[in-house]
Amino acid sequence: MERSSGAQVEKLQRRFGLSKVVLVGDRGMLTEARIREEVKPAGLDWIGALRGSAIRSLVESGAVQLSLFDEKDLIEVRSDVYPGERLMVCRNPLLAEERARKRGELLVATEQLLAPIGEATRREKRRLRGAERIGERVGHHIGKFKVAKHFEWWIDAGGALRYRRDAASIAAEAALDGLYVIRASVPDSELDARATVSAYQRLSAVERAFRSLKTVDLRVRPVFHRTEGRVRAHVLLCMLAYYVEWHMRQRLAPLLFDDGHPGGAGRESVVASARPSASAMDKAKRKRNADGDPVRSFRSLLADLATIARNTVVAGSSGAEPFEMLTRPTPLQRKAFELLGVRL
Repeated sequence: MERSSGAQVEKLQRRFGLSKVVLVGDRGMLTEARIREEVKPAGLDWIGALRGSAIRSLVESGAVQLSLFDEKDLIEVRSDVYPGERLMVCRNPLLAEERARKRGELLVATEQLLAPIGEATRREKRRLRGAERIGERVGHHIGKFKVAKHFEWWIDAGGALRYRRDAASIAAEAALDGLYVIRASVPDSELDARATVSAYQRLSAVERAFRSLKTVDLRVRPVFHRTEGRVRAHVLLCMLAYYVEWHMRQRLAPLLFDDGHPGGAGRESVVASARPSASAMDKAKRKRNADGDPVRSFRSLLADLATIARNTVVAGSSGAEPFEMLTRPTPLQRKAFELLGVRL
């Protein structure tokens, strides 16, 4: 993010007719230092998120009562640590279950790495001896799956390795499963709690756009231009191409696996995980759309449309003038052009 002055922000608002500019960024972008040194001096409001360590401190300080999530999935709190900010604390039960499952699997995988070391310190022949050698072996394996903090280990009087799970550490982390905190300087009179959380979640659409631009479809890089003007023009063309692609996907949705209802139609709340709509699930299961036609990916549909060609036909008789003729579109191609509003 380039440094901006308050005058530049006001100019931007006047140019595009905006009543207010709010910067939305993830935890890596909107750090404490950046908010303090760049965002606030620019006169911008922002929406970001807290890191895991900050969430833990918030819970331990008593600012967040975990018992409130028995009936709600979103609560708004204030904290003296974040003066002038609103904190939207969200809990996603499905995310909590997934993290608990993953942690359990990582604990089991770590125990499977430690078990042979323990056996090596207890066997009769060629026993693994010495605290230094044992400690080196344990240190090499216990941190492989990033759960070393959840284990206690020691060497007993007989020189054997002993280890166990740290129940207190696991319980403390489990209490935060599924929790995330959105921080914002925007007053609630302009955006309520749910609208603020929704604004942050829309970052996922931006991330998908950048992924499409950089790697999947348009491949902005590598840039073979050298002058600043040409590089800017190259990036602008890629952005315009993505804009066209986005609109094409919206119009061609009936023929694609894409969900015609972004965000999922079965979403119960802004905190709950998005789910595909019934139509998208039906298309994925049957591999056909509501009209019974086969559904395609965006790329395969474009490849199909690319088979349409303009042929130059030359009659066999002498003196005949050549003429051009388009290949006859298939029913799928005809439907695609109708959805796009394109006439051959």
